[in-house]
Amino acid sequence: MEEMKENNSNQEQNQPKQLFVNGKRLDGRSEYEMRELKIAANVLNSANGSSYIHWGKNKIVVGVYGPKECLPKHTSDIFKAIIKSSYRMAPFCSSEGRDKPGPNRRSIELSKVISNVFEGLVVTEAFPKTEIDIFIEVLQSDGGTRCASITAASVALAHAGIPMKDMVVAIACGKADGKIVLDPSKEEDNFGESDIPMAITVHSKKFMLLQLDGKVKKEELEKALDLALNSVETIYNKQKSALENLYSQKLDQDIEAELVMD
Repeated sequence: MEEMKENNSNQEQNQPKQLFVNGKRLDGRSEYEMRELKIAANVLNSANGSSYIHWGKNKIVVGVYGPKECLPKHTSDIFKAIIKSSYRMAPFCSSEGRDKPGPNRRSIELSKVISNVFEGLVVTEAFPKTEIDIFIEVLQSDGGTRCASITAASVALAHAGIPMKDMVVAIACGKADGKIVLDPSKEEDNFGESDIPMAITVHSKKFMLLQLDGKVKKEELEKALDLALNSVETIYNKQKSALENLYSQKLDQDIEAELVMD
């Protein structure tokens, strides 16, 4: 009996789900509309740099520590700093919950992906024989956490005063019900035909990350790239405002209330 229930549950999960209703996505957005985005800097007292991002229903805190002594010492590089990132999802971050705490295959993969992005951006040669740690804690997830984490980490590094060649923003596109959509939600990520997370530098417009899960046609990929590029300035303005508010000693009251509650 239990096996039959489990099989039925698996079949339901594999069933295609309608992601557009009356020309709108399930959350009411159009194809090319982003979810609401808020960013704040300096949210952790003990970190050299920190940030908080609320993107859609994603809530993520980032702390940056360093440059500091590289431990263990044999991992250091005499010519540059080592970038280490740790991406973790809190056990309570989603309605599905998690089986056990600690790193899993996905968190290890995303930690490496995020490290690779910033290894190409941070002026690591300015800090030889040191390490820079980026700690990412996902408090609530709703699809697109890697992009939100990269966007927030860029702000945290800037707050820490660590020199970078450029700021970076990240956003995903996806394919849902045969349409290319900007900033897919969790349902669109789970039930859509593809997911394309990207990280792009603000001024030079270089792609620091481009991944593809699923299948898309050449013209669909080109459309996704254009949508992402057109979103860079919008996301960057949120990053810039977070840093400007920090140095003008302002903090978004809504975000401040969220942090107190969290």
